[in-house]
Amino acid sequence: MRLFVSEGAPGSLPVLAAAGRARGRAELLISTVGPEECVVPFLTQPKVPVLQLDSGNYLFSTSSICRYFFLLSGWEQDDLTNQWLEWEATELQPALSAALYYLVVQGKKGEDVLGPVRRALKHIDYSLSRQNCPFLAGETESLADIVLWGALYPLLQDPAYLPEELGSLCSWFQTLSTQEPCQRAAETVLKQQGVLALRPYLQKQPQPSPPNGRAVTNEPEVWNRTKPEGLKWEEELATLSEEEITMAVTAWEKGLGGLPPLRPPQNPVLPMAGERNVLITSALPYVNNVPHLGNIIGCVLSADVFARYSRLRQWNTLYLCGTDEYGTATETKAMEEGLTPQEICDKYHAIHADIYRWFNISFDTFGRTTTPQQTKITQDIFRRLLTRGFVLQDTVEQLHCEKCARFLADRFVEGVCPFCGYEEARGDQCDKCGKLINAIELKKPQCKVCRSCPVVKSSQHLFLDLPKLETRLEEWLGKTLPGSDWTPNSRFIIRSWLRDGLKPRCITRDLKWGTPVPLEGFEDKVFYVWFDATIGYLSITANYTDQWERWWKNPEQVDLYQFMAKDNVPFHGLVFPCSALGAEDNYTLVSHLIATEYLNYEDGKFSKSRGVGVFGDMAQDTGIPADIWRFYLLYIRPEGQDSAFSWTDLLLKNNSELLNNLGNFINRAGMFVSKFFGGYVPEMVLTPDDQRLLAHVTLELRHYHQLLEKVRIRDALRSILTISRHGNQYIQVNEPWKWIKGTEADRQRAGTVTGLAVNIAALLSVMLQPYMPSVSATIQAQLQLSPPACSVLLTNFLCTLPAGHQIGTVSPLFQKLENDQIESLRQRFGGGQAKVSPKPAVVDTVAATGPQQIQMLMDEVTKQGNIVRELKAQKADKNQIAAEVAKLLDLKKQLSLAEGKPPEAPKCKKKK
Repeated sequence: MRLFVSEGAPGSLPVLAAAGRARGRAELLISTVGPEECVVPFLTQPKVPVLQLDSGNYLFSTSSICRYFFLLSGWEQDDLTNQWLEWEATELQPALSAALYYLVVQGKKGEDVLGPVRRALKHIDYSLSRQNCPFLAGETESLADIVLWGALYPLLQDPAYLPEELGSLCSWFQTLSTQEPCQRAAETVLKQQGVLALRPYLQKQPQPSPPNGRAVTNEPEVWNRTKPEGLKWEEELATLSEEEITMAVTAWEKGLGGLPPLRPPQNPVLPMAGERNVLITSALPYVNNVPHLGNIIGCVLSADVFARYSRLRQWNTLYLCGTDEYGTATETKAMEEGLTPQEICDKYHAIHADIYRWFNISFDTFGRTTTPQQTKITQDIFRRLLTRGFVLQDTVEQLHCEKCARFLADRFVEGVCPFCGYEEARGDQCDKCGKLINAIELKKPQCKVCRSCPVVKSSQHLFLDLPKLETRLEEWLGKTLPGSDWTPNSRFIIRSWLRDGLKPRCITRDLKWGTPVPLEGFEDKVFYVWFDATIGYLSITANYTDQWERWWKNPEQVDLYQFMAKDNVPFHGLVFPCSALGAEDNYTLVSHLIATEYLNYEDGKFSKSRGVGVFGDMAQDTGIPADIWRFYLLYIRPEGQDSAFSWTDLLLKNNSELLNNLGNFINRAGMFVSKFFGGYVPEMVLTPDDQRLLAHVTLELRHYHQLLEKVRIRDALRSILTISRHGNQYIQVNEPWKWIKGTEADRQRAGTVTGLAVNIAALLSVMLQPYMPSVSATIQAQLQLSPPACSVLLTNFLCTLPAGHQIGTVSPLFQKLENDQIESLRQRFGGGQAKVSPKPAVVDTVAATGPQQIQMLMDEVTKQGNIVRELKAQKADKNQIAAEVAKLLDLKKQLSLAEGKPPEAPKCKKKK
């Protein structure tokens, strides 16, 4: 067989991905041809991709070629997949062709591009969320997934066109995009140029007709502007079945009687036979520094949301964390501050605990690793590994500082990364590219203590024999990963390690501050912190309860969720599982490994030394409540890609989503009860439209559950805001303030609207509890919600505030953030960048002639233009504005040169 593809031809993406899946099933030759080459002799127009079969026949539609490759793989056709393929051809492709043409050929952006495909994207998202499956046709990837992914990838690979509110679509797209056949296909077709790689192909295509006959313009759409959400709501309501409506009404009518009995509190919390036992850990933060917002969202806050949600589901839940106190980092910090390592640990453990307490993190126990239990359990695991032949001895070349007269552990060394050239790489890992390195591989190494250049000397060390454990690890992963909720990035990281082949990993260090090595000849060494830090979870539990083994040696009954940033994945998903599997002591291993990407600060990184970014101990001094910080960090949680904290965005989200949306709805619902009905919930006589609203809220509630069960924390937060928007709209459309002035029937209608609205507010207070616990408690106190209704969240929407229920005093939940307040905070936490914006990246204008470089410069010009406009709007200092304008002009000059145009002459003001 021979497959003909063309670079920049969109249809080549899915066929290459499908061919990658079928690799080895048949002999296939892939040929790259020009888009105008006539491959099929009997077609009047050039067509790619094309599959020439061994019989000499041709397949030349994308779906037919993909179907052929799937059939080779043993796939069996099904009606749902065929339906998706029909929909892709008739609905998605026309809209997508228009969107890509507008973006690539006409240079349009934003809603002009997204508008034509928005309805199709919502359809995919709705279908995925409604069937609660990760893929379009079920639990496993199908032909439909590859065809639709390939069609959408050129557009959606740009995060600007992947709507965050469509959580199921985002997860589906990111899962497929991390698969190796899809990655290879994207690299082949787009050549790292993104959507601009399609320009030569699309420029030769006729301009597509606008979907629904509506032309794309730069004029605002009056129709959409006046009723955007209303139309969406009515469309979604129309999709509800009578059965869904009936079930929602039945559940509503059960009221408080539909709640289960509350679980009796336990102390300590221990696994229970016959129940779902959930063990949750946050990656142990290094004790030697203060956590910044990125550290907090990456593991601690994310895990707290899931722990609170687990308790609302009445799952038997233990949530633990603690400070990681051994190792080089602690010794380094002790030297810097002139304290002993133990004093440093005591000082910073208290700082960490105070920060997490202020952020309302609901640990069942927050411990530390400098305990006798840590030594006992770590040494036991080591001895078991040693006895079973999984520990090697070898001589290691190490850096030795002659001036300090000591071997330098990883964090006592800095130098240039051998992989990416980063000049401040540590001796164990590069913070820029994330690769693990050996200290002797660093270029231009320096001792961090005295800044002298160390020499290489030999030292005897112990290694964990990972190659010998690799088969066990792969067998365990083969059983664990299918059906689990490991995030796509964690799966990808572990797969890449295994693909490269595991190597023995050193587990000892020439330090004094650490867990002693119980082996003759190694008395002057300690365990490497990443061998024993993950064992800290076990020792912290052991200090919490002497029955710790019921959690940690009970894989049959315990679901272990571990939260971390992506740089910790190798140690939780590979090093510790190998240690535990080799120890052969029935340890509980991670069931669901939840890793975030990185959170940046504005346009750069957090830096305590430069005063850039908000750190945990500073957040409480800003005057912004902890729950507002929680909300915003969770709203921008870096689930599928890196995200950035922005002061401007914080202001917008607080004032729009919290103040104007959520707070406005809950306050209005409660105030109507107080003002119109004397503080008592009125009788409710539901109309068919009210019943449809019940069903719609129930559907969104179930979507919230589906997302949180899959630990899609950011996406589930959108469900809360969506219900609140519909609540606001329900009040606005039904206008109870008018009905209350009419006849008895009119007053009854006002009562129904008010009663239903305040019950939605009660539901929102419980859904909000994992995210904003203090605000949740305030709402529940204002509504006088009963303890059972506050403590359990079912998948059905119940009437928890029945007619006659008396509510308390209602008051506003949120305060508006003002521009001057936010600007003051931006200046305060901007460090050296507070007054001068970051200098735009200078691009070599001689080399920057490719589409990707041109696009990068265009983005820089836009970004710098926004900076200038913002400074002018704030009436900043004229010298500061002039400096930023100069940067803008320089960027425009670079762009002109890159595009082959003569740079514009500076404009002169006319004399008056």
